[in-house]
Amino acid sequence: MQKQAKITSKGQITVPRDVRRSLGLRAGDRLVFESVGQDVLVRALKTKSSFSKYRGIGNPGIGSGRKNISLWLRGLRGQ
Repeated sequence: MQKQAKITSKGQITVPRDVRRSLGLRAGDRLVFESVGQDVLVRALKTKSSFSKYRGIGNPGIGSGRKNISLWLRGLRGQ
């Protein structure tokens, strides 16, 4: 895949939609630029949330995610 992007006067670029989709990028994600000889490699910097290992630890029996929480609330409310 070969795409182009224009650099603004502030040094900003817009990553083309196809590239964002192929890398699985969303707003706020970070990119790493690596110089390899005369080429530059761009890759997504995927960092796991430092809190993800604690997700759900205080809620035994309730799965993580919006759907599971909604189901738990409906059960709690008797619906």
